[in-house]
Amino acid sequence: MANVVRAALVQAAWTGDSESMVAKHEEHAREAARRGAKIIGFQEVFNAPYFCQVQDSEHYRWAEPVPDGPTVRRMRDLARETGMVVVVPVFEVEQSGFYYNTAAVIDADGSYLGKYRKHHIPQVKGFWEKYYFKPGNLGWPVFDTAVGKVGVYICYDRHFPEGWRQLGLNGAQLVYNPSATHRGLSAHLWQLEQPAAAIANEYFVAAINRVGQEEYGDNDFYGTSYFVDPRGQFVGEAASDKGEELLVRDLDFDLIEQVRQQWAFYRDRRPDAYEGLVQP
Repeated sequence: MANVVRAALVQAAWTGDSESMVAKHEEHAREAARRGAKIIGFQEVFNAPYFCQVQDSEHYRWAEPVPDGPTVRRMRDLARETGMVVVVPVFEVEQSGFYYNTAAVIDADGSYLGKYRKHHIPQVKGFWEKYYFKPGNLGWPVFDTAVGKVGVYICYDRHFPEGWRQLGLNGAQLVYNPSATHRGLSAHLWQLEQPAAAIANEYFVAAINRVGQEEYGDNDFYGTSYFVDPRGQFVGEAASDKGEELLVRDLDFDLIEQVRQQWAFYRDRRPDAYEGLVQP
């Protein structure tokens, strides 16, 4: 019997306030569960606007503890209600002055499995993230969930192949990549990098982007979220580039082992020859 996981993702437009944004994602999750999904992931800092278009201390108000903050607690209730694994990207405050771009991973029974903190923090026009976030310091965790081994890599991280590889070495079968990226900067990379990472590391990737424009800048988030398989092929069509959308797709995890046997990239790695890659 095929090892098929029905997975979902949400690309959403900002509603104007956190309460309605969270409520909207809860409804998407309930619909995904009605359609048989067993895992769902949301976009980068899903319960807030993409405030990094500006540098303003007022936006520290979006931060909350993980896992003990209100949003992650609410998502744990949602996971228990729907029986789904939930990937929850939020703005985390660990203690005064320690802020991270984080994703919590919640199992299908509502248990908190852990979190990933974004490693690579951009500081360019429209993406002033170093103003808010410290670089991640929790490594590259892969979470043993009810559907399989799940990792997270957040937005700007996707430009760096090292983390993708470490997630593969740590056993990931599916990596969620919640993002906030706009048309003028790297749209031509959107359908190149994640499929390339899926090929190189022989696992599934869920690429999630925001959609629409928000009040803090000119970024035009272009959606087109998608799932891609270990051969770099899209699983179904990508989402719209203009509107909010819930994607639900069947991922055949048996394909991972088939591809790894066929292409054997892990067999043919040469870590003994790669020392120069990690020299400053």
